[in-house]
Amino acid sequence: MRPLTDQETERLFEKLASYMGRNITHLIDRPDDPHVFRLQRDRVYYVRESIAKLATCVAREKLLCVGTCLGKFTKKTQKFKLHVTALDHIASHAKYKVWVKPNGEMPFLYGNHVVKAHVGRMSEDTPEHQGVIVYSMNDTPLGFGATARSTAEVRRLDPTAITVFRQADSGEYLREEDTLF
Repeated sequence: MRPLTDQETERLFEKLASYMGRNITHLIDRPDDPHVFRLQRDRVYYVRESIAKLATCVAREKLLCVGTCLGKFTKKTQKFKLHVTALDHIASHAKYKVWVKPNGEMPFLYGNHVVKAHVGRMSEDTPEHQGVIVYSMNDTPLGFGATARSTAEVRRLDPTAITVFRQADSGEYLREEDTLF
């Protein structure tokens, strides 16, 4: 387990900023409970600093994971891909949000995109291709994705048009349990 390099940190923050905007500082600047980002194999973990210091006593081969897995770097292109395990940290500081009606929750959790007929509410002035958190109507975070259209364009779409491209959802805990951690 090691700290991230400057290039890795930049890629991580770019991805997080697409969902959180300037609220990313809430993850970094926590004077009461400092946290750090650590890389173990190809996965990035968000760990309490005191636990990260204790984890240095464990051999790299023996350490499976520590803290919350935010995502991983791809093997070939070294791009960062967020995992659904980061949902709790991202959702609490999200800049743009989409609420899905009850009849749209199951299709989303089965891995489908969000269509306009399933959108209950949407944050105002959400730009096109912006990272959004998908919530149920009772404010439970279900996953995250990227908007297909801006808020103004979504209002004029037909009910079967895609409004949010799914990137991760809570159903992945069951569908990909073998490869998630």
